Amino acid sequence: MPRILGIDPGSRITGFAIIEHSKQKSQHITSGCIRTEGADFPQRLGIIFQDISTIINQYQPTEMSIEQVFMAKNAGAALKLGQAKGAAICAAINAHLAVYEYAPRLVKQAVVGKGSADKQQVQQMVKILLNLQGNLTLDQSDAIAIALCHAHSRAFFKQLTK
Repeated sequence: MPRILGIDPGSRITGFAIIEHSKQKSQHITSGCIRTEGADFPQRLGIIFQDISTIINQYQPTEMSIEQVFMAKNAGAALKLGQAKGAAICAAINAHLAVYEYAPRLVKQAVVGKGSADKQQVQQMVKILLNLQGNLTLDQSDAIAIALCHAHSRAFFKQLTK
């Protein structure tokens, strides 16, 4: 049964989630946010790397899925987002995890059924799919959605290769 680490990268807040997926069922193991406010940018990247390394060591995922960087209106913000994503990927590669990237539109399509879904729709659907109670931050629910997208894609590709 694969244990999937989902990452919603951000230079100030990085969402993470661990799910297990078996056949048609996914189970939420843990999720949360890595907050880096107050540190200068290189330190923030170090915090992301260290915290994801700690999560990997603690929960032992077998694969990592991460959201692709999209080109925002602000090129500087997109570059910082890309660097935060790079820090997360380095932590995964350092732990010998396979890394899979998914476009935001594909994640929304896989979880909600439409690529133009908003963050609140993703958040609500994640709670329904995994039967989660209580509050989730948007970064947390996005990370869960990325992990679910990978679980669904993984199952689909496995069926194709039979």
